[in-house]
Amino acid sequence: MRKVLIVGAGQAGLQLALGLQARQYEVTLVSGRTPEQIRGGRVMSTQAMFATALANERAHGLNFWDAEAPPITGLRKTVEKPGEGRLLDWRGEFSRPAQSVDQRVKMARWLELFAERGGAVEPRTITASELDAMAPGYDLVVVATGAGELGRIFERDPRRSPFTEPQRALAVAYVRGAAPSPDEPDTGLLRANSVPGVGDIYVIPGCTFGGACDVLLFEGIPGGPLDCWADRPGADQQWARMRELMREHLPSEHARFTGAELTDERATLAGGVTPVVRKPVAELPSGAVVLGMGDAVVANDPITGQGANVANRCAESYLDSIVARGEQPFDRAWMQQSFDRFWQHAQHVVAWTNTSLRPAQPHVQRIMAAAAEHREIRDRFANGFDDPADFRTWFLDPDGAEEYLRSFA
Repeated sequence: MRKVLIVGAGQAGLQLALGLQARQYEVTLVSGRTPEQIRGGRVMSTQAMFATALANERAHGLNFWDAEAPPITGLRKTVEKPGEGRLLDWRGEFSRPAQSVDQRVKMARWLELFAERGGAVEPRTITASELDAMAPGYDLVVVATGAGELGRIFERDPRRSPFTEPQRALAVAYVRGAAPSPDEPDTGLLRANSVPGVGDIYVIPGCTFGGACDVLLFEGIPGGPLDCWADRPGADQQWARMRELMREHLPSEHARFTGAELTDERATLAGGVTPVVRKPVAELPSGAVVLGMGDAVVANDPITGQGANVANRCAESYLDSIVARGEQPFDRAWMQQSFDRFWQHAQHVVAWTNTSLRPAQPHVQRIMAAAAEHREIRDRFANGFDDPADFRTWFLDPDGAEEYLRSFA
């Protein structure tokens, strides 16, 4: 029985641990928190999971919330200017529903499941030197956390990392009590609202403790009015500020949230993410090599909603690579090959996300405008959230975009 050590109990680490456990690998999981601490902690993400990622979880029997989490059936895209109203408003349908489950609920349950199935859990934070001391006892060591000291053992890949600091000021709130749309029904839609020169405000149908909720994500342009979280306000203060910002910059959404309240006292989050790709293999002082996964090696801004999906796809890809390796050694060359296999998907996410953090190019603006007139375009864009590779030939390529748009002339 091959022994695997996984450090990090988020989407990537837990999904891989449970997958290996089901295949009779002896897995030890190091988690910085217990299930109780996870449940009692602050919200961690927005985690809209699209169809392929959900199918992966269902294949492993990890889909415990299908009856509780509201299905996300499509995308409503708006561009709004205060005083001018909505300049753009269209909706695209997903071919298969998406879902968003509070990671406090999800990760705590998965961690308990791993332990219930006989998995060894070490609830502590470890240093690089401690990891070095543990490594000889395992056939493979995987680091699935990008936070703290361990996140820094993987070298930044400058060829794939154009940014050195966060490109958006982020704020998240989980709330209940929002009013329905006053103009046309949009229940079940992920609402992506852009305010030129200000940023983006997303509203995601979600599920948390006690049932359904709305998850709001503010993506503020640095130096703009949504870049206002440096004082780290308390939960109630942050939610009040978010409502005021909507009143000023996105009146249509503000009207829906005037009576909404936070789901709990830890339902807010603020900060920033530096988009980065790191080299996947790190060498410890003893010479032992470890493999990075999830946000330890690929971290994206949440503007495209891909974080949990990339972690899911990384876990699935690594699981296949580990099983296919059989009894052969998990050496440096195999680690690089395993990452390269995963990168075939992740590269498209990184390209799309980094493009989305920059001002929209003229061909993108034409695509967004044409989508209002052509259902095929808006549905194709919406389904790109599940399959970002599709964006390569048209949305991310000016020549491909023009050729595609000419087909609708």
